[in-house]
This record gives sequence, structure tokens and C-alpha cells, in this order.
Amino acid sequence: MVDQARARRLAKRISTIVATAIEYEIKDPRLRFVTVTDTKVTGDLREATVYYTVMGETLDTEPDYAEAAAGLEKAKGILRSKVGAGTGVKFTPILSFALDTVPNAAREMEELLARARAADAQVAQVAAGAKHAGDADPYKSDRDDDAED
Repeated sequence: MVDQARARRLAKRISTIVATAIEYEIKDPRLRFVTVTDTKVTGDLREATVYYTVMGETLDTEPDYAEAAAGLEKAKGILRSKVGAGTGVKFTPILSFALDTVPNAAREMEELLARARAADAQVAQVAAGAKHAGDADPYKSDRDDDAED
């Protein structure tokens, strides 16, 4: 039987250990801008997937995802030994790293929303000076005038 609470606690602990090790202990320059965002552990606690993002050196530069992935792959053994020492579980999970696409998707969504807002503002501006195509009351009929007589 799988204990989901234990898996979540272990995932959080692995996330903390890996992030701390990347920031303070591993001196690979390819990992300078890597940020651990989430970790998922399988139900049998044998495998852990660590999700990460890579920030650019400045706001104008594109991050180098391939270099970061290569740096993480090289540091995988060291990170796994640190996870084993820091968690104290019987079997240290096998680590795999996956690029987190949520920040990119969120940025694209924000751009789409900004375009939609701009289009809505343009439609509202055009509609502000518009007049109805027909009469002010299109349901008014001549029969209503005849009925009053």
C-alpha cells in the first residue's frame, strides 16, 4: 500500500536537499541559474523526478537549457548521495531531472491575455462612437399605432 503523505514529505525533502546542494556545494558554473521548482516521487519511493527551471544571466539573454541539463546529469551521482545522506530512507531514490515548462507556459498565457485585452479595448473604442443600424426601437410596429385608435 502506498503512503501518499510519506511520498509528498520525501519529495519536499529531496527538493530542499537538491536545491541547497546546487546552490552551495556544487561548483559547476552551468548550474548557476538553475532553480528547483518541484519534485515528484513514485509510490514505491524508488524514483524521484526533480523539476527545474533555468533563468537567463540578464533579462535580455535566453537561458542555456542544454548546458544546465548537462550539468545536472554530471552532478546526478553527487546529488543522489546527498539525498541518501539527508533523507535516511532504506533505498535512495534514483534521480531524474526534467525541465519545468510551467513558467514558459505562464509567460505565453500572459502574452495572450495582453493581446486579448488590447483587442477588447480596440473593439470598445470602435463601439463607443457607433450607432444602431436601424430604428432605436426595432420592435415597434405599425400595428401598435392601429391598436390604439
